[in-house]
Amino acid sequence: MIKFGTSGWRGIIADEFTFDNVRLVSQAIADYVKSQKMSSAGVVVGYDTRFLSEDFARATVEVLAGNGIKAFLCKRDTPTPVIAFEIIRRKAGGGVNFTASHNPPQYNGIKFSPAWGGPALPETTRAIEASCGGMDISQVKRLNLGTAVKDGLVDYIDPRALYFKRIKELVDFKAIKKANLKIATDDLYGTAIGYLDEMLDMAGVRQKVINNKRDVLFGGHAPEPSIDNLKDLKAIVRKESCHLGLSADGDADRFGIIDSDGAFINPNQVVSLLFYHLVKSRGWNGVVARSVMTTHLIDRLAEKFGVKLYETPVGFKYIGEVMMKEWDKFIIGGEESGGLTIRGHVPEKDGILACLLVAEMVAVMKKPVKKILQDIEKLVGPVYSERLNFHLSLTEMAAFRERLAERGLPSEIGGQKIEKTVTLDGYKFILADGSWFGVRLSGTEPVVRVYLETDSAAKMKKLESAGMKFVKGR
Repeated sequence: MIKFGTSGWRGIIADEFTFDNVRLVSQAIADYVKSQKMSSAGVVVGYDTRFLSEDFARATVEVLAGNGIKAFLCKRDTPTPVIAFEIIRRKAGGGVNFTASHNPPQYNGIKFSPAWGGPALPETTRAIEASCGGMDISQVKRLNLGTAVKDGLVDYIDPRALYFKRIKELVDFKAIKKANLKIATDDLYGTAIGYLDEMLDMAGVRQKVINNKRDVLFGGHAPEPSIDNLKDLKAIVRKESCHLGLSADGDADRFGIIDSDGAFINPNQVVSLLFYHLVKSRGWNGVVARSVMTTHLIDRLAEKFGVKLYETPVGFKYIGEVMMKEWDKFIIGGEESGGLTIRGHVPEKDGILACLLVAEMVAVMKKPVKKILQDIEKLVGPVYSERLNFHLSLTEMAAFRERLAERGLPSEIGGQKIEKTVTLDGYKFILADGSWFGVRLSGTEPVVRVYLETDSAAKMKKLESAGMKFVKGR
């Protein structure tokens, strides 16, 4: 079954992710674009550095052409935010992107973005899924790529230059250059190659770049800019006395940040830091958006600054919705999994922009990231955040669901009374002392994610024990 998650349909290459299934999804997308009366606007098609990504993209172009829809096919692997930018710039009917983002190398994925440039909303993906379910491969219309090019149904494009131009309007390159920063960059073998590193060069940064070539195995691990995957970057930052270490995931929509002392700055902190920077340094005001399981440090800053806060379900599409609704007032929107965007940009995650904004923040504030975090702590108090991933067997997952159904939701956690339960996406329990405990069940694998936040290390240990007990039942 072809099922779209929070960011497209993903599967293991040559198992469920096959050329036939890609063509089925492409036909369903073509039908959707035609139903929206957007076929004459064409569709942007891009891909990441994964195995066969460019071939899957060409297969989609042939299906679009078979349906009389023009494709704007990227000449090289292209970051997700760049494809979003190009959809909006061209006023295209949508975009198809082949990427499994930060998933392990054996995965690939197909992501559809409608004409507004953000990730497809559930009603859109449900329509595409339903279309796939009622179709077989004989119903797919195709036109050979060579013929499609000859008939003017395919244009090869390179959206880099205009994307670069826009980023230069959003980031203070002069401030970065003036600060004479030394930065280590890890492209993680992904689409950030020639984007993040090149833009840092343009900003006059003294730079050490690693993993800036295509490797479909991503060095033997998932292209995720996590604390475990950025050990080489951390070592270089410390050895070379860099101001920062910057990284983006496989499709460059998520970010990874290392401070000058080698400390990993988690996404909750990064979104909060950049919110603080945009208000303090640029004087921006208006609204901020975060997903339901993202840090309440943002809430504290919003209250301090008199900024309206939107809490959304998990999935960047919902933050994109807030951005489009509050276009002139939007400051920043982000999520704990490592995505953000700002006013005037695309309603999609952009890891390249995030990295450059962190460089701008350090340049303007003239201090390391952790020192800026200390300034925030003095302003609104300490916040400790953590996410625990419980990988269960199918039997354990079934038992957990059964316990939830039988016992219902708890009235207390870790000896603390639950003051409020938020069911926007999963369960978030707000405790009496202001700490909170969130739980989400994966819809695609037997994983329970537990989110914890409190104001001290001692309280965090208690919450961790409570999280284990809640999931494991002991």
